[in-house]
Amino acid sequence: MHRTPLLEQLAVYADAYPAEAATVERFRDFVSSHADCFQRNCWHGHVTGSAWLVNPARTHLLLTHHRKLNMWLQLGGHSDGDADTRAVARREAEEESGLQVRLLRPQILDIDIHAIPARKQDPAHHHFDVRYAMAAASEDFVVSSESMSLAWVEIRQLEQYTTETSILRMREKWRLEMTSG
Repeated sequence: MHRTPLLEQLAVYADAYPAEAATVERFRDFVSSHADCFQRNCWHGHVTGSAWLVNPARTHLLLTHHRKLNMWLQLGGHSDGDADTRAVARREAEEESGLQVRLLRPQILDIDIHAIPARKQDPAHHHFDVRYAMAAASEDFVVSSESMSLAWVEIRQLEQYTTETSILRMREKWRLEMTSG
């Protein structure tokens, strides 16, 4: 089953972050009950992949000023049928930044379920976002058409760009990663 690898990763994540049990359970229920969960036209919601993308020195995070949502967010996007969420996150980070990107660890850094408002023919739906820690080979990004802008933001000063709860939660997980390993 194409959903099994993600369900296995979510089980590992659940063990690492027991305080997020309700979110993990909602995520697992969604993936288990929707064979088309990786398709953009699954309007119950769909799985997306994102990158906590740091610079080579690991001091700054690359954020995109998202064109459609008009918010500063991490890089990422739709699976478009690809069940390999690591590959989706990496592909989206590379497409949106023009940078070479590498995975820092195979485990999920964070998950988030967030509402996406209706837009044009697309009804309101949810993104079931799987996030991975990644590093860029350089800081020389190229702004894609999906972004209004990109910016390397000092990790300790993220609030100057965003107060998005999930991004600040990822920062705390990143800090734990950096101090424990």
